[in-house]
Amino acid sequence: MTNHIETLLAQLTLDEKIALLAGADAWHTVAIPRLGIPAIKVTDGPNGARGASRNGIHTSACFPVGVAMGATWNPELVRQIGEALAEETKDKGAHILLAPTVNIHRSPLAGRNFECFSEDPYLTGMMASAYITGLQSRGVGACIKHFVCNDSEFERFSISSDVGERPLREIYLRPFEMAIKQAKPWTIMSAYNRINGVWASENRRLLVEILKGEWQFDGLVMSDWYGTYSERATSNGLDLEMPGPARWLSRQHVLAALERGELSEADLDDKVRRLLRTIERVGGFANPATTAERANDRPEHRALIRRAGVESIVLLKNEGQLLPLDPAHPQTIAVIGANAHWAAIMGGGSSEVAPHYVVTPLQGIRARAGAQSVVEYAIGTPIFRRLPNLDPAWLRLPGSDRLGVRLDYFTNLDLAGTPERIEYLNTLEASWFGDQIEDLPTPTFSARLSSELLPAQGGRYQLGLSCVGQARLWLDDELIIDRWDKDPMDFSEQRQTITLAAGKRYQLAVEYRWPIPGNWRAVQVGLWPEREDDLIAEAVALAARSNVAIVFAGLTKEWESEGFDRSDMDLPGRQNELIQRVAAANPRTIVVLNAGSPLQMPWLAEVAAVVWAWYGGQEAGHAIADVLFGAADPGGRLPTTFPKRLADNPAYINYPGENGHVLYGEGLFVGYRYYDRKDVEPLFPFGFGLSYTSFTYHNLRLSATAMRPDERITVSVDVTNTGARPGTEVVQLYVGDSAARLARPDKELKGFAKIALQPGETTTVTFTIDRQALSYYDPAVPGWVAEPGEFVVFVGRSAADIRLRASFELVAA
Repeated sequence: MTNHIETLLAQLTLDEKIALLAGADAWHTVAIPRLGIPAIKVTDGPNGARGASRNGIHTSACFPVGVAMGATWNPELVRQIGEALAEETKDKGAHILLAPTVNIHRSPLAGRNFECFSEDPYLTGMMASAYITGLQSRGVGACIKHFVCNDSEFERFSISSDVGERPLREIYLRPFEMAIKQAKPWTIMSAYNRINGVWASENRRLLVEILKGEWQFDGLVMSDWYGTYSERATSNGLDLEMPGPARWLSRQHVLAALERGELSEADLDDKVRRLLRTIERVGGFANPATTAERANDRPEHRALIRRAGVESIVLLKNEGQLLPLDPAHPQTIAVIGANAHWAAIMGGGSSEVAPHYVVTPLQGIRARAGAQSVVEYAIGTPIFRRLPNLDPAWLRLPGSDRLGVRLDYFTNLDLAGTPERIEYLNTLEASWFGDQIEDLPTPTFSARLSSELLPAQGGRYQLGLSCVGQARLWLDDELIIDRWDKDPMDFSEQRQTITLAAGKRYQLAVEYRWPIPGNWRAVQVGLWPEREDDLIAEAVALAARSNVAIVFAGLTKEWESEGFDRSDMDLPGRQNELIQRVAAANPRTIVVLNAGSPLQMPWLAEVAAVVWAWYGGQEAGHAIADVLFGAADPGGRLPTTFPKRLADNPAYINYPGENGHVLYGEGLFVGYRYYDRKDVEPLFPFGFGLSYTSFTYHNLRLSATAMRPDERITVSVDVTNTGARPGTEVVQLYVGDSAARLARPDKELKGFAKIALQPGETTTVTFTIDRQALSYYDPAVPGWVAEPGEFVVFVGRSAADIRLRASFELVAA
């Protein structure tokens, strides 16, 4: 089809070429009907394909988040997730999924760590390659992001990531390079931030010299949404400005760049050629018709999500082999914690989807525990920043017994006249992204969310209203909360105490307006019962009378999200107190943590077991229960180091930055590389994870004692399951350079293999080491250098648990 692209390119007018350089709207490229060039559609990922609406108009499969995928250490599984996400993307009528996120865990506090695979470039690059391969094998384009050094949320639209050439090449660019060379993603997204003072979206060195030059990337470079900042974006490697309509890649700026000679006609043609090539790759020319969005809840996706959740879960502690619990043994189980009932299945921000359903941990445990066991629940302590959403089971469409909320849109600011559009939601929460709402002719609008509230329990409640915009809430025609004249950008919550009677219908309406131009708006109504009793004491009493207590703690999308970083590594609210008091009441206390990045655990010595469950997607409850009750071995290993305290992490002194700059002062020594070099013991090391069985490593052997730069060495090791249960193990290969001209980490991950063994079974795991595995980047060359000399191979269960080692020589060619 190359001739077809060149034919189209020759037929396009200058104005048509320029029109193709920016989106038509938030999610579509521009079509040129005259030449049969269709629009293609993109949609947000990486743990699901959301579609155009953020309001659950068409629900989606919700997969485990990126860090959970990284914790599986299973590229084949991640490839299957990519294949499934391709089907999900097609369900939303889209051609490109804005995923995967391959930025690095530089600090435990970064708000989007949950979205990224790991702290290590090799593990990240392998997972990204698998994800992209799966996605694109089904005809859906990947958009690998965010290129590059978008490793925190602090001042993310303006901060300059100031990073040296070696860490830039070896740590931050390396996973992108691996994925581009191994999996060939069809698109890439530039980051919001600056790199060494230059915006990512107009960084010629990164986009033109390295990406398109050195790496020979032949795909499309698109901006992050609203991530363009000046007319320099026209001529420094960016191909598509998103969202549309154009701001900097507009006719005015592109013509001016052509006139000044900053942009050549050949460069303009290259941008258009890359877009046309992308349209061809995703099947746009072959199937130009638009497809309506739909929800498709596939059983095979349910099973895959559950398996991925199981394979991501990391067992951090298991004193006295308390786990797994025996479902055949009658027992009383206390399930405690907000996250047990309000499942934390994903982080916050653009990666959120409206799931088809959610299996909560409480539901999963009740399904697994068996009829002879008693499972009781206590919240222990709330951890909400805002009051939780009204229970959808309490909401009825006006004048109906059907569940739901009616949403009417108006093109004026006072809800006058006939609604322009009507939607139906399942909750009193709505948000909108983009300069203009789909199908509305004006950027400003008003809306009414109406429902009948049918409480299942009566009593006194806190009712909360928060919004980006302006809103007011009515209950039975009484104005309860009035925020009609507030600052539209104030997203704080206003609360009011009300009394509700069980079984009585109340007319509930929220009037909302968005009076100014802008691209992000939201409204949410929360409800929470007023309680005068001590919720922690209630949970402690439940734990004391139970055989085992399982405390669910951690973060939620309110605490870990795109748009802001965490301020510390502490559990929010009174969760530490809850865990300590429950553990004092019941020595058989298990803590299950939901979070996408490390937490401090001051109670670690006081509890019997700790399970790290990340954000596991819509099947999270089943996956957690599968591990707790031994239906599956905990399959995850940590893809990031957990420090004992925040001050131990390598970015601590330089994070988050000041005066518009953040210095990557730790250089190459990110994650375990730093802990190794400084000899600082972490709480849990990179690669760590327990099993319900045990493994021995033996018979490490190399295929040769020396290799030339053009040769390879194979490393083989025998691993035996020496326990009584089937189990999974992640065998990790690290390589260290005994003596180098430039500073190098003590060891670096260069291979891994996930294996499943029956009791007594032995298998041989083989790795291959090539020149790249021995190389570092020398800016003085410039280029990758593998120096002759001794190298050490380390094989083990984690970066801190090396079982075997051997050495070999790299000899000159």
